[in-house]
Amino acid sequence: MPLAKAGQIELSYDRAGEGPPLLLIMGMSGTKHHWGERVLERLQRDFETIVYDHRDAGDSTRTGEPFTIAELAADAVGLLDALGLDSAHVMGISMGGMVAQELALAHPEKIASLTLGCTYCGGEGSVLASESVMRRLAEAMSSGDRATAIRAGWEVNVSPSFAANKDEYDRFLKIGMQYGLPVEVIMRQMQAIAGHDTSARLPSLAPATLVVHGTLDELLPVQNGHMIAGLVPGARLEILEGSGHLFFWEQPERTAELVREHAAAAVDA
Repeated sequence: MPLAKAGQIELSYDRAGEGPPLLLIMGMSGTKHHWGERVLERLQRDFETIVYDHRDAGDSTRTGEPFTIAELAADAVGLLDALGLDSAHVMGISMGGMVAQELALAHPEKIASLTLGCTYCGGEGSVLASESVMRRLAEAMSSGDRATAIRAGWEVNVSPSFAANKDEYDRFLKIGMQYGLPVEVIMRQMQAIAGHDTSARLPSLAPATLVVHGTLDELLPVQNGHMIAGLVPGARLEILEGSGHLFFWEQPERTAELVREHAAAAVDA
């Protein structure tokens, strides 16, 4: 289990694949394992992927303290520096997409290309999950039964048709049972998300940006993708019909294709 020193903490990470580096930034309640093998295998045909656990998650340092999205972005910079990387292609999803926004705004020189998936920028016009979705998740987490919480998370993270796929759910359940985060860590991540707002700064975002969002996203509705793409100069918006929040689980081949095309276009430009 490799660890990289990022400021005062250590981050657990994995590197695999061949090609230019691609830093993958996971979302709320996830670890480096939650990307799933199917999308990673496809990305590793064209990139050296770097996945890692946020502070307080997985095998990274447990601080037990509140943090902000900007601090998580500083952790990502520390990881790149520790790995000796001047720059990398970056893909962030959900909360990880918020981290990627702060990273790109603070250190545009670190970003070879930027992909923002199923994420949110805050500000007027942005939309979080509905009260009914949040209540469903809260009730499942407070049940004290991890399998119940994982099932509820699965059903709001993917489209109804994909939720019925037993093989995919079994993969997700196995990861969740082995690597799921404590509720108190998820609560601190939610607090960080509540304080996130890059909406006024996104028009100054410099790196070439791809925005990807599923039409059936219940956690961060597709309106957020349209908003971000409208704020970032020259951003490309890719809407995935029929996909939920975890579009990279539902459409791993298309996800890898989009990232590959976007990275190549950014390098050519």
